[in-house]
Amino acid sequence: MGAHSLRRRLLWFVLVAILLATVLQAVTAYRGALKQADAMFDDHLQQMARSLRGGVPLGLPQVDEDDTGFDLYVQIWGQDGTQIFRSTHSALPPRAVLGFSDVEANGNRYRVYSLQTPVQTVQIAQNLSARTARARTLALRAVLPFALLTPLLMLAVWWIINRSLAPIERARRELARRAADDFSPLADSGLPDEVRPLVDELNLLFGRVRSAFDAQKNFVADAAHELRSPLTALKLQAQALRRTETDPAAHEAGVARLNQGLDRTIRLVEQLLLLAREEAGTGQTASAAESVDLQAVVKLAVADVLPQAGHKNIDLGLAAKQPMAEAITVSGQGEALRILLRNLLDNAVKYTPAGGQVDVSLQRQDGQAVLTVEDSGPGIADADRPRVFDRFFRAAESLEAGSGLGLAIVKVIADRHGATLALARSESLGGLRVDVRFPVAAAV
Repeated sequence: MGAHSLRRRLLWFVLVAILLATVLQAVTAYRGALKQADAMFDDHLQQMARSLRGGVPLGLPQVDEDDTGFDLYVQIWGQDGTQIFRSTHSALPPRAVLGFSDVEANGNRYRVYSLQTPVQTVQIAQNLSARTARARTLALRAVLPFALLTPLLMLAVWWIINRSLAPIERARRELARRAADDFSPLADSGLPDEVRPLVDELNLLFGRVRSAFDAQKNFVADAAHELRSPLTALKLQAQALRRTETDPAAHEAGVARLNQGLDRTIRLVEQLLLLAREEAGTGQTASAAESVDLQAVVKLAVADVLPQAGHKNIDLGLAAKQPMAEAITVSGQGEALRILLRNLLDNAVKYTPAGGQVDVSLQRQDGQAVLTVEDSGPGIADADRPRVFDRFFRAAESLEAGSGLGLAIVKVIADRHGATLALARSESLGGLRVDVRFPVAAAV
């Protein structure tokens, strides 16, 4: 459908409704006034006839007066039928029908009323043309207020509608003047109740866009800072590799270091892209959430990290605290939860010494699904735990190479699923324990 103006539509419907209602009222008033005038004239004829029962009308003009504008005509007959009075210019037939009747004579129509008394018969008539003209005059006077008030009412409605829609126009102008990076909320003062929810939702959208915009700016700044050092190191290693061409052993060692640097840089870029995707929420939305079997997620994530654990001879497996026959499912996005668990296992395997142990457990507590990862590594100092979920943060005593993004990605995915993260010391293995607790509403 094409675009339309709410103001024009309101004005059109309201003004047309006023006009139709006015016409209907005017027609009704006009017809009512005609009926009232007709009844009034009939009553007037009756009163005149009754006033003439006593004899010749003294209040009427003289019978020989040439008054063509006089529209009342009187005839009076005596008891023996002799006409004793007749108005000048009267063209009525010399007979009477008692009561009201309509008579046509000499091309004119008359409204006639006849009254008979013991001594005489009185007939009084009125020209219907003059009578109708007077009735229409009275009816038009009754309609005149409608004709005068309707334009004023339409003007008042036009002013009220324009005044009521002025806050919407003000909000439109405010939006039109905004800069591309201005996400401040719109003022909702004076807005109609029907429009205020739309503005509230728009302000919430501005807030989400501002958060995404700030996150992207921070991401670009952090990525540029973090990539500068490894890329510089790669450049220096490439230059050093050129100087060792004559020494095969040194050249081979330089190639190995260069490959390691490339691997770390690739891993950093992958983590940066993954973090950007999760923070921007470009994956499945909450409305597309599905029922995810956490046991299947655990198996897939363990399979992803198993080669790395096998290389360090680490015992990696599922320490079942819940009977495996009972499925534990949550509402969310399966791939994102797989990334969350894989990052936790990757960190656990990375910081656990060779020959150590990493356990994954899955259980239900108080209606909540709880996913736990424990390792036999050195753990995280209590002072560093509040910051380990910050991007690019690495503990000072950490000896393993990393980007500092793994736990940041875990935090973003957990927040998107409404899950909470808790860090503690593992009582069974002595290293770090990470609990991911899904809310009751998310647990199926």
